[in-house]
Amino acid sequence: MFAVIKTGGKQYRVAAGDKLKIEKIEGEPGKIVQIGEVLVVGGDSVTLGVPTVSGASVAAQVLEQSRGPKVIAFKKRRRKNSRRKRGHRQEYTVLGITEILTDGASPTKDAWPRPVYKAKPAPAAVAEGAEGEAAPKAKGRTSKNKKLVVGKKPAPRGGSKPKK
Repeated sequence: MFAVIKTGGKQYRVAAGDKLKIEKIEGEPGKIVQIGEVLVVGGDSVTLGVPTVSGASVAAQVLEQSRGPKVIAFKKRRRKNSRRKRGHRQEYTVLGITEILTDGASPTKDAWPRPVYKAKPAPAAVAEGAEGEAAPKAKGRTSKNKKLVVGKKPAPRGGSKPKK
């Protein structure tokens, strides 16, 4: 089942379990919000709204309230000694769609479906001691490109030639 919703002057096609980034709406992270402007409800049969579907809404959980990257608006009028620099960061909300409701129903699911992560299997012991215990790790530098050479002076890092 899917729905087309309208929020922030834009339209989005959503389904249960989707993650959506929209313009800011009120709500703290973890709170369930209902979006009432549903334009289309689809699935086995499609219902078109005139302009919205009556009794339909979309329940979503607020996952995050954040701001986008900074956009610089710089205007200059040449030879007029006139410049203006303004910065703007758009605020947005990340929603997790929990369910699509019809016939004026209220939301039933409590939380956004979180993905289930499987634990990584423990690596097999590469080198084992006499009693089956893992060998102790070697100490020292781990980076391959930082080897110390005895007797040589390191090259200068600035790209300039050494003075004579």
